Amino acid sequence: MSERLVFTVTQLSQYLKNLFWQDDQLQDLWINGEISNYKCHSPSGHIYFTLKDEQSVLRCVYFRKKNTLLRFAPTEGMKVMVRGSISLYERSGYYQLYVEEMEPEGLGALFLAYEQLKSKLSKQGLFDEQCKKPLPRVPRKVGLITSPSGAAIRDFLTTLQRRFPCVQVLLYPVAVQGKEAPQQINDALKELDKRGLDVIVITRGGGSLEELWCFNDEEVARSIFMLRTPLVSAIGHETDYTIADFVADLRASTPTAAATMIAPEQSELLRYLNMQEQFMGSILLNNLQKKRYLLEQLASDSALKHPREKLNLAHQRIDELWPRLKRAAELCIRFKKTKLEGCVENLEALSPLKVLMRGYTLVYDREDRPLKSVHSVQQGQELKISFHDGNAHCSVNKVERKEEDIN
Repeated sequence: MSERLVFTVTQLSQYLKNLFWQDDQLQDLWINGEISNYKCHSPSGHIYFTLKDEQSVLRCVYFRKKNTLLRFAPTEGMKVMVRGSISLYERSGYYQLYVEEMEPEGLGALFLAYEQLKSKLSKQGLFDEQCKKPLPRVPRKVGLITSPSGAAIRDFLTTLQRRFPCVQVLLYPVAVQGKEAPQQINDALKELDKRGLDVIVITRGGGSLEELWCFNDEEVARSIFMLRTPLVSAIGHETDYTIADFVADLRASTPTAAATMIAPEQSELLRYLNMQEQFMGSILLNNLQKKRYLLEQLASDSALKHPREKLNLAHQRIDELWPRLKRAAELCIRFKKTKLEGCVENLEALSPLKVLMRGYTLVYDREDRPLKSVHSVQQGQELKISFHDGNAHCSVNKVERKEEDIN
């Protein structure tokens, strides 16, 4: 009987893992399926999900070092194609796919990322028309963000020089494709926004979606939205649309069209200024004619020609009115005096002193309170009696009340 070969669980797992790695068909293979159980682990940044079809499932892990290059955001239920290698995860004992690359099935990763970012920024209001800033009618200083060696700068400057040669252009050279381009464009936008320019133009020639990808960068889009200076985008050809085009205040189909939009035709501007000059001259002439007519009317006024005569007539009118005013004042004073005398007589008739002069007196107690009834008087009480011409102090010797009051 042969000797048994006994493995530990770890040994068996390592053996199976080596079998996976030794099989070339399980290394660097492409698999398509539908994403489920999608989870991006925080803070590690590793992505864990399951690929499935109608009958089977496959565990997958997409490490952070690899998924940082992902151009789109995977979602639950999305059909994708992934490239990676099959191996065994010894701790759990199941095999899984270690993902190196992921693409959306039937749709390019760049285009999907473009559509996802476009939808996100649109919902956040970065494309709203009410946020667009108007361009100045006549710009004096223009900032230009582009490659200094491309055809776009030549087309733009040639058109601008032909239409409006007095405008000043400040060039900020940047890379317009590649990994360094988004950061350089961001720096250019922030720097030119501080310069007090009338308008900023960002432009480059046409290219593929990948070549224009720096203009689909989210940070570039947000920098454009935050600008205080109006911005015109002229990126690619007429059919090329980038995220920067949607955020910009105005989109031009080509660099030449951008120069046409921001600068007026010099001859048209001169014609407009001439029309305005004629219009203002006619308004000024009309006002002068009105003022001259008014001045002539005033000059023909007799009062202005002979002011002394006007004053003499006014003095004569005052002399005529003075006796009437004097008589009216005397009548008014006489009426008021009569009315006042009547009021005085009425007050004197109601005065208590008049009553006292007819023989009546007022009786007060020691606290100067008036006594109205004999019931308020007690024998021996000291009283004060007021006459119309003085007072008398006395003491009550006897109090006599009427018999009906006693009963």
